[in-house]
Amino acid sequence: MKASIKIGTRASQLALWQAQWVQAALTEKYPAQTVELVTIQTRGDKILDVPLAKIGGKGLFVKEIEQALLDGRIDIAVHSMKDMPAEIPRDLCIAAVPQRETPVDVLICRNASGFNDLKHGAVVGTSSLRRAAQLRYARPDIIIAPLRGNLDTRLKKLYTENLDAIVLAAAGIKRLNLEEHITQYLDADIMLPAVGQGALCIETRQHDVDIEPLVETLDHRPSRAVVLGERAFLNRLGGSCQVPIAGHGTIAHGRFELTGLVAELDGSRIIKAKNSGPVDATQIVGVELAEQLVSRGAGKILAKLQTMESANDER
Repeated sequence: MKASIKIGTRASQLALWQAQWVQAALTEKYPAQTVELVTIQTRGDKILDVPLAKIGGKGLFVKEIEQALLDGRIDIAVHSMKDMPAEIPRDLCIAAVPQRETPVDVLICRNASGFNDLKHGAVVGTSSLRRAAQLRYARPDIIIAPLRGNLDTRLKKLYTENLDAIVLAAAGIKRLNLEEHITQYLDADIMLPAVGQGALCIETRQHDVDIEPLVETLDHRPSRAVVLGERAFLNRLGGSCQVPIAGHGTIAHGRFELTGLVAELDGSRIIKAKNSGPVDATQIVGVELAEQLVSRGAGKILAKLQTMESANDER
């Protein structure tokens, strides 16, 4: 057993909560083991005035932490699963997925009592293309305002930037005991969650014989099965923060059901479908669902967005 296990994490309040949860869980199971946190600043933490989609999308909050893992400066990386790119470095692996918190999004309003009560032309804060597209699809009158920063910052911006509402992940709000701010939990018919939302990713080096057996004890098999199915769906679509893709899976009565969508950026069109299958084949279900969406027109949306992305990169 190592003298000290080092957990790499971002320094935000939510990221520290997540890493401290893993630290406490390992310490409880292995009280003789020293477990310490190492904070690492990522590119996503440094650039706060630009939407993620314009500076590289997924991976912005994980690459520096993954590099520390590859270099041996840390032994475990703790991420929000929704921040994980579809593909991870070949020498690393998702060693554990703890039991998932609620994956849904929430609406936090300044005055309104809920989504349907928002005034015509309401200004809603979010920098997520997925959220923005679904909001516009449900309410074309809504105006989207960019919203970056940690949870406290975004909550403050609701008032300092004169927004009517903001959309955030319920999991982060609950983990930081900020539930009193929630106006409405958004139904999946209005806002399908991001792939992996509400789940943690515990990443390690492949075949690390000292660390893997310890971390595996934190794995929650149903959560892992669902998340891997969602990620297979995302991977087949080549998803990133530059593309409005959503995917949400559940397990009930021994079956895995996955709902997924691809949207136009302006919310003018959403292609949505469901697929289901055995719990031991969630990744197959995810790939099949992605192919269904592609055959129904999602491929054209994705191709158009990739062309736009390439044109922006060349400027």
